[in-house]
Amino acid sequence: MSKISIIIPTINEANNLPLLLSDLSSIQKEGEIIIVDCGSEDKTIDIANIYGAKVIISKERNRGLQLDIGAKNSKGEWLIFLHADTRLTHDWFKKINSFLKGNKNIIYYFEFKINHKKIIYRLLEILVNIRSKIFKQPYGDQGLIIHRTIYFKNNGFRNIPLMEDVDFLMRLNQKKDLKQLNFPIFISSRKWERTNIFLQAIKNWHFRRRWLKGESLKSIYSDYYKK
Repeated sequence: MSKISIIIPTINEANNLPLLLSDLSSIQKEGEIIIVDCGSEDKTIDIANIYGAKVIISKERNRGLQLDIGAKNSKGEWLIFLHADTRLTHDWFKKINSFLKGNKNIIYYFEFKINHKKIIYRLLEILVNIRSKIFKQPYGDQGLIIHRTIYFKNNGFRNIPLMEDVDFLMRLNQKKDLKQLNFPIFISSRKWERTNIFLQAIKNWHFRRRWLKGESLKSIYSDYYKK
């Protein structure tokens, strides 16, 4: 069994994927990289093949489903879920190795950093990291590192196109076992560049509130991706 399986859901990520796969090249023979693509029309799959990643095709554009497909087709003892537009430090695997030899019940996530120099993003980083540590609410773009037995014991990601990270973390039996790593993952600023970051934060909070109240994810999904 491989030590780690890195699972990345994709849809038209040809611009971002080479950077992340380059960061992941340090794992060498320690694990596998699994790309679960849901219909990319660019060079995403070609890039994944060039870097030696295992490519699985999802028939549905559904991130929760993609993540779970990756987990069910993985061989690693530890599962690492990443978004395609994130970056890691050059020594990330060396740092993470010591954690993977420890308590298998601990679920790790990275410190939140935005890959942009604007000062306003530093404030957002502080707020997100406080939320993650105090309220145990990291989001999927912060990465998730979980032992496969714990993942399947908690029934994994559900087949939902949105809020899959919030849903999974809410269902964890032991949220106290969530732990932030002391080194960052760098998250693309692209989703904030199109709007005011505080307005976007309020919108995201409103979407989560609608979902928690039981509103259909189909209508929330439509609004979330509305141009």
